[in-house]
Amino acid sequence: MNRCPWSGTDPLYVAYHDEEWGVPIYEDRRLFEFLLLETFQAGLSWITILKKRENFRYAFDQFDYEKIATYSDEKFTVLLQDTGIIRNALKIKATISNAQAFIKIQKEFGSFATYLWAFTEGKPIQHTYKAHSDVPATTPLSDLLSSDLKKRGFKFVGSTVIYAYMQAIGMVNDHITSCFRHKQLKGF
Repeated sequence: MNRCPWSGTDPLYVAYHDEEWGVPIYEDRRLFEFLLLETFQAGLSWITILKKRENFRYAFDQFDYEKIATYSDEKFTVLLQDTGIIRNALKIKATISNAQAFIKIQKEFGSFATYLWAFTEGKPIQHTYKAHSDVPATTPLSDLLSSDLKKRGFKFVGSTVIYAYMQAIGMVNDHITSCFRHKQLKGF
């Protein structure tokens, strides 16, 4: 079975590739989960985040952005000492402020999904990259979305992070054309 070469052989990574990466997500809590994980991934490998994903889920109240938006200084300190997650003060603070900004977007647009998917007219962009080396790190669309999120108060949402986010949540189908998932996700 042909897969994107980045999925490697680690069973966790292969399962993520085969079952999650590139599948369109329209549910706000899951969208926030991936935004949180991508925030912490900045500068690190995705496999590091995948291995700590359940720790993040526990530490950040099942990715409940309404709870996260109200975290106290005490909760921040607890998170900073949690060895199960990435203990980066700026990323923890960004997650709290991102939850607050996320809620503001929900109030303005009815849901974060409505806001986000408007950038692609509600459906995934289907790419036809033949090799992993053809896949860009950023696009004009990720530049635009990154800029808009920053204007709305989000942190750690540079264009590269946002393009990885767009790939993860299925806004773009960046499975290479020889990968079995490319064709499966083409119908979305």
